[in-house]
Amino acid sequence: MTRFPRPVREIENIFITLSDGCRLAARIWLPEDAEADPVPAILEYLPYRKREGTSERDSLTHPYVAGHGYACVRVDMRGSGESDDVLEDEYLKQEQDDALEVLAWIAAQPWCTGAVGMIGISWGGFNGLQVAARRPPQLKAVITLCSTDDRYADDVHYMGGCLLNDNIGWASTMFGIMTNPPDPALVGEAWRAMWLERLEKEPLLVDTWTRHQRRDAYWKHGSVCEDFGAITCPVYAVGGWGDGYSNAIPRLLAGLSVPRKGLIGPWAHKYPHFAKPGPRIGFLQECLRWWDQWLKGRETGIMDEPMLRAWMEDWVDPQPHYEDRPGRWVAEASWPSARIDAERWALNAGGLDREPGASTTLTIRSPQHTGLGSGRWCPYGVGADFPSDQREDDGKSLVFDSAPLAAPVEILGAPVVELEVAADKPVALVAVRLNDVAPDGRSLRVTYGLLNLTHRDSDEAPAPLEPGHRYRVAVKLNDIAHRFPAGHRIRIAISTSYWPIAWPSPETFTLTLHSGTSSLLLPVRPPRAEDTALPDFPPAQIAPPQRKTVLREGTTTVQWTRDHATGETVMTTVEDAGVERLDAHGLEHEAIKRSEHRIGETDPNSAVITKSYTLRMGRGDWRIRTETRTALRSTPTEFLLDAALEAYEDDNLVCSRAWTTTIPRDLV
Repeated sequence: MTRFPRPVREIENIFITLSDGCRLAARIWLPEDAEADPVPAILEYLPYRKREGTSERDSLTHPYVAGHGYACVRVDMRGSGESDDVLEDEYLKQEQDDALEVLAWIAAQPWCTGAVGMIGISWGGFNGLQVAARRPPQLKAVITLCSTDDRYADDVHYMGGCLLNDNIGWASTMFGIMTNPPDPALVGEAWRAMWLERLEKEPLLVDTWTRHQRRDAYWKHGSVCEDFGAITCPVYAVGGWGDGYSNAIPRLLAGLSVPRKGLIGPWAHKYPHFAKPGPRIGFLQECLRWWDQWLKGRETGIMDEPMLRAWMEDWVDPQPHYEDRPGRWVAEASWPSARIDAERWALNAGGLDREPGASTTLTIRSPQHTGLGSGRWCPYGVGADFPSDQREDDGKSLVFDSAPLAAPVEILGAPVVELEVAADKPVALVAVRLNDVAPDGRSLRVTYGLLNLTHRDSDEAPAPLEPGHRYRVAVKLNDIAHRFPAGHRIRIAISTSYWPIAWPSPETFTLTLHSGTSSLLLPVRPPRAEDTALPDFPPAQIAPPQRKTVLREGTTTVQWTRDHATGETVMTTVEDAGVERLDAHGLEHEAIKRSEHRIGETDPNSAVITKSYTLRMGRGDWRIRTETRTALRSTPTEFLLDAALEAYEDDNLVCSRAWTTTIPRDLV
């Protein structure tokens, strides 16, 4: 869509000066006549560099909303893009304090009515909730996408008390992003001093995040689940089953007491109007209905519709990439839904049954490379990032299959697997997958969960296992909506490793599982006739994309190699974004990420992850390049981190830093 009800003008860059003198850089789209006819405003507040980092998606989104009667304000937070100072960590109180000042500044502008909303995906979704919990009077509503209310249990760092390998993965990405300079075309000669300050003061975030291995005050800060009552403005929580963050949506619906809605599609970690897998929807039109309701006081009917709308996924041939996922939209009037029952299935020695059988002991010691079919913890819908056929991983696991289903079974919510287990070492993890198995044996991962057994009772106060002692534990799997077809089997697969999703336990161990007394609780949802009458979402509409010149096409490759002599498996990934020049201002940029995940078959401490990031930026004679590298390995008692940073101006080295650090393992 290129013509809007109100013509739009853009303010390419404006500085918002905070009370301490720090200037935050903003890009604004608003109706041309907004000063004569003021409009509400929408804030998106991120560290990902508006100049080139998010400019492509910004151009698809913000002009559209502005053209329908809003001022869209995209702000680079402190220490990022063209903003002053240094970015010290994620979700700091300083970040929230700055946002409160930004909201006050926006509301005071002559083009603004004084009513402001916040929207954001991932980091911007997090801080929208966090800022809402501070109750600024200008903030009237929030749309949060692909975010979480729980920074410890449901982010890139830890899952069920297990250390996620995305902890180093995301840290290495931020390590690279934070090395980029501001654009001299916007900040003038000050760019170099600002850049050098960032390079010299840049923190090693992976060190901080790896040191906090328990749910302590560090993680509780910014976790709005600690006090849902602090949020008093309406919240629309949006995500996709393909994303790493869909669990937060049911929790927010259950925990908040404000007007709220939830929307979960088949999407990966992207905005729903351009996300994969499809179907894409007219998400910007949905946003306008929300903003019109809460920022303009118009009755749009959005609050008369069911609280939760979700994509019920059908069986699909398991692939690492999908353009679309088959299924249908379903809805629940409230959440939790009284219509959904936890249906218990017993994990018996002979399979998955409705009635428990005799108690039998089964043992498993999975190869360390179990999990090669897991895909990414957080898929982006680009390249091979979804779980593939699970048969190889199933073969390295304890497997419990149902008989072929006589009729379809539909689930919506979080399956829970209750296990009676013992381990022969004090620290052990268990990975549980729920799979949909076709008659020909193809195995589709529906959802999964992890549990560090030392966290069986508490993430704040984990306790070592007594070897050989029998424990009853609950493994909560990720929320999902899925329809198991008639003739398919429901499978639970249990392993003692899940690489490359999670870092291995410190020692090789054997897990003993007591069948008959272990069970699966499936959140079975009976079909709802009203679902067939749900209104269709309109087709996706976007603003015109930004103009750019592709100087070199990008590519993404993922390769697995296995040395059958040594048992070592290596995954090598190269994500090359190519080289692009943004036509509006001539800035050229290039980004190449490389990662290697290496592990042996039997030794958990053979695991090594290496990440590197090359970033180039330039215009005319001005050229900079940064190289960052991060590596993680372990012993039974310590994590060993190495990192390096080099920055070049016109191929001249201007900064070189190195880190070597040892972090004690704390029952992880």
